[in-house]
Amino acid sequence: MSIEGTWDLSLSTPLGRMGAVLELREQDTVLTGVAHGAGERVPLVDIVLDGDRLTWEQAVTKPMRLNLAFDVTVDGDTLRGTSRAGRLPASKVTGERRTVPERRA
Repeated sequence: MSIEGTWDLSLSTPLGRMGAVLELREQDTVLTGVAHGAGERVPLVDIVLDGDRLTWEQAVTKPMRLNLAFDVTVDGDTLRGTSRAGRLPASKVTGERRTVPERRA
């Protein structure tokens, strides 16, 4: 299963619903990625795909400085799971992969 692509994420946090864009790429069996949201672009670290389970960590500074740990299950072009920030309660995460429009001849 390829995880590559651009994903639109929605996070249900104690501060309300937040959106982010996740970009994942694979080169020579190594996953890399960045996340965009709240006016910042941050690298993903410790990205691991194990079957349909995807985990990664990232640091954000907006709306506050946090280290986030994501744990999601990927099913085709959708994902569901949680994000944790230290001892704060887990936040629900959902996402959909952006699809490239078909080109017409």
